[in-house]
Amino acid sequence: MGRIYYGGEATPIDIEDRALAHLKVVIATKLRRGESFTVSWKHPEDQPGGRSTIWLHPSIPLRFVFDEPEAPELSRTWLEELANSAHSSGGITLISEHFDTGPVDVQEPAKLTVEVAEVEVVKVGKIETESD
Repeated sequence: MGRIYYGGEATPIDIEDRALAHLKVVIATKLRRGESFTVSWKHPEDQPGGRSTIWLHPSIPLRFVFDEPEAPELSRTWLEELANSAHSSGGITLISEHFDTGPVDVQEPAKLTVEVAEVEVVKVGKIETESD
Protein backbone atom coordinates (compact mmCIF):
# COMPACT_ATOMS: atom_id res chain seq x y z
CA MET A 1 0.00 0.00 0.00
CA GLY A 2 1.49 3.32 -1.06
CA ARG A 3 0.88 6.68 0.51
CA ILE A 4 0.59 10.31 -0.53
CA TYR A 5 1.71 12.90 2.01
CA TYR A 6 -0.03 16.11 1.04
CA GLY A 7 0.75 19.56 2.37
CA GLY A 8 1.31 19.68 6.10
CA GLU A 9 -1.01 16.75 6.80
CA ALA A 10 0.52 14.14 9.07
CA THR A 11 -2.06 11.55 8.02
CA PRO A 12 -1.20 10.03 4.64
CA ILE A 13 -3.63 9.06 1.92
CA ASP A 14 -3.35 5.30 1.35
CA ILE A 15 -3.46 4.15 -2.27
CA GLU A 16 -2.42 0.78 -3.67
CA ASP A 17 1.15 0.93 -5.10
CA ARG A 18 0.23 0.18 -8.72
CA ALA A 19 -2.54 2.80 -8.75
CA LEU A 20 -0.26 5.31 -7.03
CA ALA A 21 2.48 4.77 -9.63
CA HIS A 22 0.04 5.68 -12.41
CA LEU A 23 -1.40 8.58 -10.46
CA LYS A 24 2.09 9.94 -9.74
CA VAL A 25 2.92 10.16 -13.46
CA VAL A 26 -0.24 12.11 -14.26
CA ILE A 27 0.04 14.38 -11.21
CA ALA A 28 3.73 15.13 -11.86
CA THR A 29 2.98 15.98 -15.49
CA LYS A 30 0.24 18.45 -14.55
CA LEU A 31 2.25 20.06 -11.73
CA ARG A 32 5.32 20.39 -13.96
CA ARG A 33 3.13 22.44 -16.31
CA GLY A 34 2.13 24.67 -13.38
CA GLU A 35 -1.48 23.45 -13.45
CA SER A 36 -3.74 23.20 -10.40
CA PHE A 37 -6.44 20.53 -10.28
CA THR A 38 -8.33 18.15 -8.01
CA VAL A 39 -7.87 14.44 -7.36
CA SER A 40 -10.85 12.40 -6.19
CA TRP A 41 -11.20 8.78 -5.08
CA LYS A 42 -13.68 6.46 -3.40
CA HIS A 43 -12.79 5.33 0.10
CA PRO A 44 -11.49 1.76 0.39
CA GLU A 45 -13.81 -0.91 1.71
CA ASP A 46 -11.98 -1.04 5.08
CA GLN A 47 -12.81 2.64 5.74
CA PRO A 48 -16.15 4.38 6.25
CA GLY A 49 -17.98 4.81 2.94
CA GLY A 50 -17.71 7.91 0.84
CA ARG A 51 -15.19 9.70 -1.29
CA SER A 52 -12.53 12.36 -0.90
CA THR A 53 -11.14 15.15 -3.05
CA ILE A 54 -7.95 17.17 -2.62
CA TRP A 55 -6.84 20.31 -4.45
CA LEU A 56 -3.32 20.05 -5.89
CA HIS A 57 -1.22 23.10 -6.62
CA PRO A 58 2.47 23.29 -7.60
CA SER A 59 3.32 25.23 -4.42
CA ILE A 60 1.85 22.64 -2.01
CA PRO A 61 4.35 19.99 -0.81
CA LEU A 62 3.58 16.50 -2.05
CA ARG A 63 5.39 13.22 -1.42
CA PHE A 64 4.73 9.74 -2.78
CA VAL A 65 5.84 6.72 -0.73
CA PHE A 66 5.70 3.19 -2.14
CA ASP A 67 5.90 -0.10 -0.24
CA GLU A 68 7.30 -1.97 -3.23
CA PRO A 69 10.96 -1.22 -4.00
CA GLU A 70 10.53 -1.78 -7.75
CA ALA A 71 8.30 0.40 -9.92
CA PRO A 72 5.52 -1.56 -11.64
CA GLU A 73 5.11 -1.68 -15.40
CA LEU A 74 2.75 1.12 -16.37
CA SER A 75 -0.36 0.70 -18.48
CA ARG A 76 -0.61 3.23 -21.30
CA THR A 77 -4.40 2.81 -21.36
CA TRP A 78 -4.76 3.51 -17.65
CA LEU A 79 -2.44 6.54 -17.87
CA GLU A 80 -4.49 7.92 -20.78
CA GLU A 81 -7.76 7.44 -18.87
CA LEU A 82 -6.36 9.23 -15.82
CA ALA A 83 -4.88 12.01 -17.97
CA ASN A 84 -8.19 12.49 -19.78
CA SER A 85 -9.99 12.87 -16.46
CA ALA A 86 -7.27 15.32 -15.34
CA HIS A 87 -8.17 17.62 -18.22
CA SER A 88 -11.86 17.63 -17.27
CA SER A 89 -13.49 20.19 -15.01
CA GLY A 90 -13.90 17.48 -12.35
CA GLY A 91 -10.14 16.83 -12.16
CA ILE A 92 -8.51 13.44 -11.84
CA THR A 93 -10.82 10.70 -10.71
CA LEU A 94 -8.86 7.69 -9.54
CA ILE A 95 -10.40 4.83 -11.45
CA SER A 96 -9.47 1.19 -11.27
CA GLU A 97 -7.41 -0.38 -13.99
CA HIS A 98 -9.38 -2.29 -16.59
CA PHE A 99 -8.19 -5.82 -17.19
CA ASP A 100 -9.64 -7.98 -19.93
CA THR A 101 -10.10 -11.16 -17.91
CA GLY A 102 -13.12 -12.60 -19.70
CA PRO A 103 -13.02 -15.82 -21.67
CA VAL A 104 -11.11 -15.70 -24.90
CA ASP A 105 -13.02 -16.99 -27.90
CA VAL A 106 -10.71 -19.26 -29.85
CA GLN A 107 -11.95 -20.04 -33.32
CA GLU A 108 -10.87 -22.88 -35.52
CA PRO A 109 -8.92 -21.71 -38.54
CA ALA A 110 -11.18 -21.31 -41.52
CA LYS A 111 -10.62 -23.62 -44.46
CA LEU A 112 -9.69 -21.70 -47.52
CA THR A 113 -11.09 -22.97 -50.77
CA VAL A 114 -9.71 -21.47 -53.94
CA GLU A 115 -11.15 -22.22 -57.34
CA VAL A 116 -8.82 -21.69 -60.24
CA ALA A 117 -10.42 -20.70 -63.49
CA GLU A 118 -8.93 -21.79 -66.78
CA VAL A 119 -7.10 -18.97 -68.45
CA GLU A 120 -6.38 -18.82 -72.16
CA VAL A 121 -2.92 -17.41 -72.89
CA VAL A 122 -2.53 -15.55 -76.14
CA LYS A 123 0.93 -14.68 -77.43
CA VAL A 124 0.80 -11.21 -78.91
CA GLY A 125 4.36 -10.41 -79.80
CA LYS A 126 7.94 -10.12 -78.73
CA ILE A 127 9.41 -7.49 -76.42
CA GLU A 128 12.84 -6.35 -77.44
CA THR A 129 15.27 -4.49 -75.20
CA GLU A 130 18.25 -2.41 -76.19
CA SER A 131 21.63 -3.21 -74.73
CA ASP A 132 24.60 -0.85 -74.65
